[in-house]
Amino acid sequence: MYLKSIEVQGFKSFANKINFQFHNGITGIVGPNGSGKSNVADAVRWVLGEQRVKQLRGASMQDVIFSGTENRKPLSCAYVAITLDNGDHQLAIDFEEVTVARRIYRSGESEYLINGSPCRLKDVNELFYDTGIGKEGYSIIGQGQIDKILSGKPEERRELFDEAAGIVKFKRRKAAAQTKLENEKQNLVRVNDILSELEKQTGPLEKQSETAKVYLRKKEELKTLDVNMFLLENVRLREQLQGMEEKYGIAESELTGVNEKYEGIKEEYQQIQEEIEGLEAAIELARSSVTDTGLLRGKLEGEMNVLKEQINSAHGSEAHLTSRRNTLREEIASKEQDRDQILQEKDRAESQLTEIAGEAGRARKELEEIHEKIAGLNTRIETGKNTIIDALNQRAAIKSKLGRFDTMMEQENIRRAELNSRLLRAKADEAAREETVRKLEAEFQAVTEELNRMNEKQAGVEQELGDIRETLTKKDAGLREAQSAYHMEKSRLEALSNLTERYEGYGGSVKKVMEQKEKEKGIIGVVADIIKVEKKYETAIETALGGNIQNIVTDNEETAKRMIGFLKTNRLGRATFLPLTSITRHQEFKNSGALSEKGVIGLADELVRTEDTYRDVAKAMLGRILVVDNVDNAVKIARKYEYGIRMVTLEGELLVPGGAISGGAFKNNSNLLGRRREIDELEKSVKKLLLAIDKSNREIDETKAKRNQLRMSLEALKADIQRKSIEQNTARLNIGQTRERIQEEVEGAASLKLEEKEIEGRIFQIKNDKESAQKELAESEALEAGVQEQIAEFQQELEIHRSQETEASTRVSQWELKVEKMRQESGFKQTNVDRIQEELGRCRSELEEILEALEANRQEIEQKSQNVAQIQKTIEASYDTQNESEVKLKENTARKEELSSRQKSFFQRREELAENKTSLEKEVYRLNIQKEKLEEAMESQINYMWDEYEITLSDAAALRDESMTDLAAMKKEIASLKDQIRKLGDVNVNAIEDYKNLMERFTFMKTQRDDLVEAEKTLEDIIQELDSAMRKQFTEKFAEITKEFDKVFKELFGGGKGTLELMEDEDILEAGIRIIAQPPGKKLQNMMQLSGGEKALTAIALLFAIQNLKPSPFCLQDEIEAALDDSNVDRFAGYLHKLTKNTQFIVITHRRGTMEQVDRLYGITMQEKGVSTLVSVNLIDKELED
Repeated sequence: MYLKSIEVQGFKSFANKINFQFHNGITGIVGPNGSGKSNVADAVRWVLGEQRVKQLRGASMQDVIFSGTENRKPLSCAYVAITLDNGDHQLAIDFEEVTVARRIYRSGESEYLINGSPCRLKDVNELFYDTGIGKEGYSIIGQGQIDKILSGKPEERRELFDEAAGIVKFKRRKAAAQTKLENEKQNLVRVNDILSELEKQTGPLEKQSETAKVYLRKKEELKTLDVNMFLLENVRLREQLQGMEEKYGIAESELTGVNEKYEGIKEEYQQIQEEIEGLEAAIELARSSVTDTGLLRGKLEGEMNVLKEQINSAHGSEAHLTSRRNTLREEIASKEQDRDQILQEKDRAESQLTEIAGEAGRARKELEEIHEKIAGLNTRIETGKNTIIDALNQRAAIKSKLGRFDTMMEQENIRRAELNSRLLRAKADEAAREETVRKLEAEFQAVTEELNRMNEKQAGVEQELGDIRETLTKKDAGLREAQSAYHMEKSRLEALSNLTERYEGYGGSVKKVMEQKEKEKGIIGVVADIIKVEKKYETAIETALGGNIQNIVTDNEETAKRMIGFLKTNRLGRATFLPLTSITRHQEFKNSGALSEKGVIGLADELVRTEDTYRDVAKAMLGRILVVDNVDNAVKIARKYEYGIRMVTLEGELLVPGGAISGGAFKNNSNLLGRRREIDELEKSVKKLLLAIDKSNREIDETKAKRNQLRMSLEALKADIQRKSIEQNTARLNIGQTRERIQEEVEGAASLKLEEKEIEGRIFQIKNDKESAQKELAESEALEAGVQEQIAEFQQELEIHRSQETEASTRVSQWELKVEKMRQESGFKQTNVDRIQEELGRCRSELEEILEALEANRQEIEQKSQNVAQIQKTIEASYDTQNESEVKLKENTARKEELSSRQKSFFQRREELAENKTSLEKEVYRLNIQKEKLEEAMESQINYMWDEYEITLSDAAALRDESMTDLAAMKKEIASLKDQIRKLGDVNVNAIEDYKNLMERFTFMKTQRDDLVEAEKTLEDIIQELDSAMRKQFTEKFAEITKEFDKVFKELFGGGKGTLELMEDEDILEAGIRIIAQPPGKKLQNMMQLSGGEKALTAIALLFAIQNLKPSPFCLQDEIEAALDDSNVDRFAGYLHKLTKNTQFIVITHRRGTMEQVDRLYGITMQEKGVSTLVSVNLIDKELED
């Protein structure tokens, strides 16, 4: 497999579409700086999935798109594709040729393609696993990667060795398996919690299911008896009803005949009665007319006297109103005078206000002028300070220049001293020269001793780091345990919360009703929701409640009725409701003496906590149940009170009136009341664990900070050791150089004299320059002193103005206070004026009312005088009317007596018919009542059948059992069945279906748990196998790489030794890797002690060693030999040719030695500014032509 081509368009400086064609061997890419050579390496790295923008030398991923030039517009997308020959099928894909492409748009969208088909980045990464190709592999080597190998920490070199050892895919599989394992563990904890809750529910639900089955069987038997008894009763009632209807028809026919006769007599009697009543009315009218005429006359005389009295009273009112009118006129005149006086005072106050406001304005203007002066002075002071700062900056520059002159002078003096020393040494005898050498050797010994001390200190720090690693390991283990506990508790909390929200453990009908809680606001909750109880009483209270714990509390009866209708409509079963408006009267506990018995804890309702609103519900459910500590005491109390008290023990035994005792072992310890408490406890536990995790994280962070600090100290110490090593080497070199210099000084005394003269000349020049700088410095100091004096004067003036400002501010405040006071006084006067104006308005209004009253009084006197005269005329006419009424009265009385004598004969006949009618009506009424009772009985039976069993009469007929004919026996059997059903207590009929669903879910969850346990074990085995395989493979490959590195190192350096070491005390799969090199003729040393060229050649040796052991199909190198000298470049290029047997090389370079060794050259130029273009030369073809 090899790289056939690279297609680039719109990527960085490659605006135009460019296609690089490659062949086996070495292809060079050359060009001037800034031409875009390195963009080729960036393009390959980018198409292989590089996501780090810094690695692509940009600020954002959109920076890879051609951004335009002065003559070209920016492009909207960038596209890069690489094509590889896959003839040997090294890539796991069924294609002879594979093209991997990547495209990005300026809007941010991007896509990957393999042979033109869209794919994921993950697919691209998996395609190149263990081939050395990839953004993290060693197929693309830039200067940054060389620097990373050279200067990076040992653990940062790990990725390169993992790729070379072929364990990257194993590591990624292990990471994926570990992630999946963690997820499986969390899922297992969650499933275990759910299973635990389901196991707790199975016992009570199984018991409820068995009870429900018995209940349904009894109900079915009761239904059969009820239906057959209903049919027998229905036949009997129908026969009775038929006979009753016949009797009722005969009685009703007789009653109709009597009514007709009675109505005839009644009609005749009614006519005479109507005439008599007419005469009586006429007689009464006549009598009334006679009487009324006398009464009217007396009444009119009385009214006339009243009117005369009212006329006299009106004259008196007129005098009072006249007096009040005069008083009001005087009061109005007085208030108008007061108003005018206040208005004059107000005008004077406003005049004073205008004068004071003017004074206040002048004071403010004076204050503003002072402010302007202060601002001006502040500006001048600031300017002066800026001048001083500039002077200080200038002086600092001058002092820096003087410092440089001093340094130069010192250096020249040192050189002169060295020259003098060399001259003296040249003139001194052999003993003096030897003394100098001994001193240098003493210095070398001192450096060596200090270096040994530093090495001992380094060992101590490394030991301390080891201790910290152990501490971190223990704390990490503790943290993981806390996190595991946290996840377990949180999962259990979530499971419990989920069960609570879904009302798991409750009947199906209860669940369905509670699902309507959001829609139906009147639903408050089940009984278990509204009461709270201590843990020690939970078993007792839940036993006492029994099935009532699932009763639903509502705000009123209407809500309960609606929910019952909802259950009926949807055929969801039955439920019991407790409306707060009806649960108000509860029976009191009658045997109060039992509360003082031994072992009695109290009444059950007193042991629960609930809101006052629901206290009646608690009383109704638990108010007559006694809680006792154990069953022995409960039995004693039951005997004493003749088994008439309902009791429950703390362990759940129930004693009911009549002597029955229920109890036994619970299959689980779950209860509906304890679920909320357990949730609260879990929430507290989760919070506590979270705090513990946070504390552990902080301690770990602190320990890591200490570790990092120690590492930094260790690195600094290593740097100091390196510096001391350099000093040691320098001292060693100085000894040899000193011996050589002694000889040179002896031989070169003449040249030293000449150099001494040159030094003297430079010293003279430096002195002149220094004097000029010192003069500038003095001028700058004088300028600063002058400005400082000016600033001091300005500040004194500023203090004076600030004092004036304070005084002016005080005056302004005083004037403003006076202005405000005058404004308040003016406002007060205006208020008085407004008040007087309102009073004047009221007085004028009252005056108008009095004038209107006087006029009305006058008109009333005139009207009543006219009424007196009219009444006098009416009295005179009443005497004539009375005489006519008396004559008519006598005529009507005579006619009435005649008709009354005729009417008496009808009474006897009517009485006889009335008696007969009454007796018949009673009989009809009696028969009708009996008939209605029979109909009601039949209707009641039909309604009972429908309400109880939802069957009609025709449905019931289909269930008739001809063998059932004895009604008395049937009634006795029905009563017995009802008693048996009542003794079953509250029955959850949905428990059968709920139990079935629960067991199905339990079985499903159990299967899931088994699958999870098996999956967890499988994943652990996979991780262990991967771990073992990686350790074995890495150990083998690392040994091979170490051996090959030493071999390549010797070949590139012409000798020496190269070594790779794993960091001690670390896991082999995570340990960092230390590179140690020993160039020929030098001591074995760390990479940091090598020169720049030696470092680069060492890194290249490592990369070549990896290529030898595990060749990548192609290798793109970006100026990795830039730091090498010409001889090493030749070695580099020569070795590159050896590697071309298995690897294709694309080399970006500007070194002549490398260019001479390549087979084909691509030239990158910028003929157009900002746009890279391509030229190529095939060197192999050219050689063949030559």
